[in-house]
Amino acid sequence: MSSLPVEFRVGPGLMNNVGALVLGGGRGTRLYPLTAVRAKPAVPLLGRYRLVDIPLSQCIHSGVKKIFVLTQFNSASLNRHIMKSYRFDTFSDGFVEILAAEQTLDSGDWYQGTADAVRQQLRRLRSINVSHYLVLSGDQLYRMDYRYLMKTHLETGAEITVAALPVAAEAAQGLGIMRIQRNRRIRQFVEKPAGSEELAPLVTAPNFFTRYGIKAEGRPYLASMGVYVFDVGVLEVLQSQPDWIDFGKQVIPNALKKRKVFAHLFDGFWEDIGTVRSYYDVHMRMVSRHPPFPLYDRYHIIYTHPRYLPGSRFEDVCIKNSMICEGCRISKATIADSVIGIRSVIRPGARIRRSVVMGADFFEDEQPRAASVSMGIGAGCDITRAIIDKNACIGDHVVIRGSSRLRDRDGEGYAIRDGIVIVQKNAVIPSGTRIG
Repeated sequence: MSSLPVEFRVGPGLMNNVGALVLGGGRGTRLYPLTAVRAKPAVPLLGRYRLVDIPLSQCIHSGVKKIFVLTQFNSASLNRHIMKSYRFDTFSDGFVEILAAEQTLDSGDWYQGTADAVRQQLRRLRSINVSHYLVLSGDQLYRMDYRYLMKTHLETGAEITVAALPVAAEAAQGLGIMRIQRNRRIRQFVEKPAGSEELAPLVTAPNFFTRYGIKAEGRPYLASMGVYVFDVGVLEVLQSQPDWIDFGKQVIPNALKKRKVFAHLFDGFWEDIGTVRSYYDVHMRMVSRHPPFPLYDRYHIIYTHPRYLPGSRFEDVCIKNSMICEGCRISKATIADSVIGIRSVIRPGARIRRSVVMGADFFEDEQPRAASVSMGIGAGCDITRAIIDKNACIGDHVVIRGSSRLRDRDGEGYAIRDGIVIVQKNAVIPSGTRIG
């Protein structure tokens, strides 16, 4: 249960005056082919969720119920998911609304960056009465109570607050790194510092972490999580700064000169799921003996589209260290260290190891296919180190083996990225095919 002071927990209170902006991102080229037919926030996660369910669920748990999702590429499935999943009570003023890039009298361009996306939608944002905005990413896995973030923002008197966590040097070069004072005010912010020369002056002293109860242990840099709080008036400044198109590259560094910008310290699990490798690695960590992200917490349920599926059916199956979602039919198969998504069909003799099988959008007998290969994993298949996207039809005795020795390439119905084989959504892989 929450240990926040009463004034942050009850009443019409603080969070009623907070809106949220969930940024859907651009084309998602680093997650391709998972983003070939869907927006990044709509990419399936852990067999039954979507990436966007993480920030939306945390907003709801934190009492933030005025939420906009900003997107522009392949947004149809994201729109459909949000419409089916997030419906607030008739007597509530809560909503989740999609704001897609569109031509207006002010702009006819696609979003050029995170800050530009917000700038183009300021006219819509002014239609609701809030005092602060949370700016969130739609492709991260973490758990945060945003009430603590708002508490930091108000206690420090900040105009902008940046959520920050300690990271090691190898991770620092891909993130926004900050140098802060003892009172947590940010004095320097460098987006993706290149090399040791730029990193050296950004090291945070060990006693700073100790003061705030954080065990840095080889993580001497404070990195931005891409999670912000803005006073509404400060966010409006974007209107007069058209060259500031990205929060990390322009807005935060420039705001340090005139605005009170503070850090909110966070030390839990956080992963930016921006690449095929990070997507795959997160799933493998979640089926390990000690998963980093707790799912079995009744106070922090991840909300998603309720599907009312039957329980999964197993016939003579060997399963080890895996996550099996509802609605599956698995017969005489061996599954190890894998995530098996909703409505998956896995036939006799199949072996699946260290893989992510996303499952299906429907039971095949609901929508018969003309393809000669049935939906699901065929008999006698051997699949290792792979991601099988939704509705894939994989024939009998198909061998798919990812390996660090494989070069990136695109094939018929599949792609290889960083040694991982991705079978694309709706792909048909004929019986006897070998990949890897």
